[in-house]
Amino acid sequence: MPADGERTDLNLRATVTGIGEIFAVFDARTQDSGHISYGVRDADGKRWFVKTPGEDEVTAGGADRAARSRALELSAEVCTAVTHPALIPIDRIIRTPEGVVTVSPWFDGELVRAPAQLRDDPAQAFNRLKSLPAEEIVAALDAVIDLHVRLDAAGWVAGDLYDGCLMYDFPTRTMKVMDFECYHRGSFVNRVGRLPGSTRFMAPEESTLGAVIDARTTVFTLGRMIQIFLLERHPDHSAREIAAAATQSEPAKRPSSLAHFQHAWRRACPS
Repeated sequence: MPADGERTDLNLRATVTGIGEIFAVFDARTQDSGHISYGVRDADGKRWFVKTPGEDEVTAGGADRAARSRALELSAEVCTAVTHPALIPIDRIIRTPEGVVTVSPWFDGELVRAPAQLRDDPAQAFNRLKSLPAEEIVAALDAVIDLHVRLDAAGWVAGDLYDGCLMYDFPTRTMKVMDFECYHRGSFVNRVGRLPGSTRFMAPEESTLGAVIDARTTVFTLGRMIQIFLLERHPDHSAREIAAAATQSEPAKRPSSLAHFQHAWRRACPS
């Protein structure tokens, strides 16, 4: 992908339809992100996931379209920082007068996140993933952990990482991670108090003004994923102590790096 991306004078909608026929629309305004994404089939029959900064409006969280466009550029930076099986690559960036559009290969998985009112519904991907045999859940989580070890080595700290960033293809047993708009280049100080994210997965420092956000914060989130997706249905699994250490409220008591966390995880849960 060229560093500067493609350029067009078309607006967002015309740019999307110029790629091909729209077969799906994902309007994230209902989740306050403001992004609007599309499934698009090109003339050769290839399917693409096309993400845009959405309408010219400010979301409830205070982000305008220009901010959402910058977030898409950041996400593309993360996606091109490493190559990993759990990463959906960015095929190209298109710069329009209304903002940036990212184009990625289509992935046939299901979004893992379930709305709060449907988390007990066994038909939801959220519960179907938790109901899989332990070894399959371990493999899925290992892919997420390994991706973040690679991203950490490339200098990135996760942000807003939760089950809404996970897609799982049940027939092929493939886990993918998406939505990197809130990741940061290196550690940083929490200057706002409540950072974006799901409270089910957030470390205490993500709601603490002046706290440092670094790799140990990501360790906490990954520990919560182990607890929610593996240990709720397999409470006696050998990963229990690993997850408990990862989710200590004080960052200094957690594994000091993602590499150390992964080493302990793989010793307890060999693939």
